[in-house]
Amino acid sequence: MKSDVALGVVPTHVKFVGGLLPDDDGKLPRSDDGKLIVTAEMERLCQASPVKIGAVQISTFPGVDEADTDEMMSALRDLGLEIHIIMMVGGADPLTPADQDKVVEILSAGIATAKKYNIAHVSSTSFEEWMSGAPAKEGADYDAAVEQLAATHARVYNDCGIADSCIEHWHLEFLRGIEFSTFTTIPKAWKVIERANQLTGSKCFQLMIDAAHCGDSGLTIPENEAAIASLAAAGEMGFFHASAKTTRGCLSTDDGWIGALLTSAAKTGNLTHVFVELFHHEDDALEGLRETIEGHGVDTTDGRSYSEVVIDGLADVARRLNNLRARGIL
Repeated sequence: MKSDVALGVVPTHVKFVGGLLPDDDGKLPRSDDGKLIVTAEMERLCQASPVKIGAVQISTFPGVDEADTDEMMSALRDLGLEIHIIMMVGGADPLTPADQDKVVEILSAGIATAKKYNIAHVSSTSFEEWMSGAPAKEGADYDAAVEQLAATHARVYNDCGIADSCIEHWHLEFLRGIEFSTFTTIPKAWKVIERANQLTGSKCFQLMIDAAHCGDSGLTIPENEAAIASLAAAGEMGFFHASAKTTRGCLSTDDGWIGALLTSAAKTGNLTHVFVELFHHEDDALEGLRETIEGHGVDTTDGRSYSEVVIDGLADVARRLNNLRARGIL
């Protein structure tokens, strides 16, 4: 790595079911030798990657066993990794006013975890309930949804004292259509970020740029590039996910989106972190996506293990960043 951009991994390729999701007792999945699946995989990647891995984004869930969380955080830090968490929201809809207290409770638990482990960046997909099947909100309904979401996140910000904590930024991630119904593009999701920052008098809230979700958003590459430039100019561009649209597998399947949008993000001068993110094509948790999205769930490993596919992705992104630096863009 020849740039100052931190290169990391979102280890979703270990699967949610059997890799990331806790069991009914809050215990995290372990391998036969007793190691936590996620920490064993990050150790494997750090040892095998030709480029230094500097960061990791870990999904966190309410009710995880405290000892397991301590073990996970300690093991990841021992690998020299900068730890970021993705707060998962389930069982409540951020767009439903009656669910606000539950959403706030879930997100507040995630913020408490970040504060406990001195984590500077948190993320969440807390725009909508995942795969709710609800109709897209438009007009006055959309405006009300923006206000509802901004108020909910501002409430967590204030209730949890984020302004006086170790937390520097909260990165919200929009998702593709079917996963979400309304907040499926940069422009639509940005309104929530903008309003939440107005309510808190801060720039804490940032919008994550995921190349896969941009590619599946219905907007063109030039439209996304323009939106990224405007977002960054407002100081509200967050982390970048290098992930392939639709397949969510090998980065060679993204049809040019990662390269184009990574360059756009680099041109802003505000690119700080890039994460390689793949999903396992047989993850039980993603069966609904495989059933509803043509092309999702294709096996893109081409004879490799998922660890090897991620390592190839790390090498690819590292060379892109190095060459952005060589060309004077970074």
